[in-house]
Amino acid sequence: MATIANKGAGTGVPLSGSPLARAIDRWIYVYMAASFVVLTLIGFIPDSAMKIAAVKAGARPPFPLVLHFHAVLMGSFLMLLLAQTTLAATGRLDKHRWLGRLAMILVPALVLVGLILIPTIYHAAWYAAQSAPPAARAQLQQIVLGRDNIMLLQLRIGVLFPLFIFLALKARRKDGAFHKRMMILAAATPLPAAIDRMEWLPTTLPASALSTDLYILAVLSPLFIWDLVRTRTINRAYLIWLGAYVAASVAVYSLWGQACWKTLSTASCFADCHV
Repeated sequence: MATIANKGAGTGVPLSGSPLARAIDRWIYVYMAASFVVLTLIGFIPDSAMKIAAVKAGARPPFPLVLHFHAVLMGSFLMLLLAQTTLAATGRLDKHRWLGRLAMILVPALVLVGLILIPTIYHAAWYAAQSAPPAARAQLQQIVLGRDNIMLLQLRIGVLFPLFIFLALKARRKDGAFHKRMMILAAATPLPAAIDRMEWLPTTLPASALSTDLYILAVLSPLFIWDLVRTRTINRAYLIWLGAYVAASVAVYSLWGQACWKTLSTASCFADCHV
């Protein structure tokens, strides 16, 4: 089956196809972006409501300011992605390109705030464990141990997310097919933060992050399966994303629960504190 190969078209989809297939080609990216927003809301709204109630009851300290910045920036990025996919699907590419400049501001800001947020959250858990009554201290210390492993997932996001966004933006003028797929793949990288808050889902945590990674693959499967059915090829964006994700995951799984990582993570957050 003939495929569009010229760079100007940048779609990589068969020339022939029903109106329904052509509509899916346009709107599946909107669906993916919208699903990310829905998953984020499902994961964070109940969790945030519970924590806010605990703050009001004096059962936990108030949220750090940097956490509010992170929430606003990540929410803005997801809404930008939804707007961008909608503009592309409706043919308003001039506005799509103009609005896309915001990503060059949001992504560095997200990375910077994330680097501040990781030790801030760790500090909060550590101090809570140290100041807790003896009866609750052991349980809180286990939470701190869990934070060591969660930090691995946060660092994986901190490395892969800006890398994938950079690759997507770099290709936006020369390879539209790669650009739009990599933007979706990049946006899926931080989703573990929402998925891990869905406590009703079966999980391998805290033993490993395998279930989280499998859920990410499941979330991305509609786009990948449609591409495979529609084009009979695998776009290189998937191969690059999977290669980088697997390489980073090997490091995560190798360090997960290891005493050497606990020592390193604690030392990186505190110069003179030990759990």
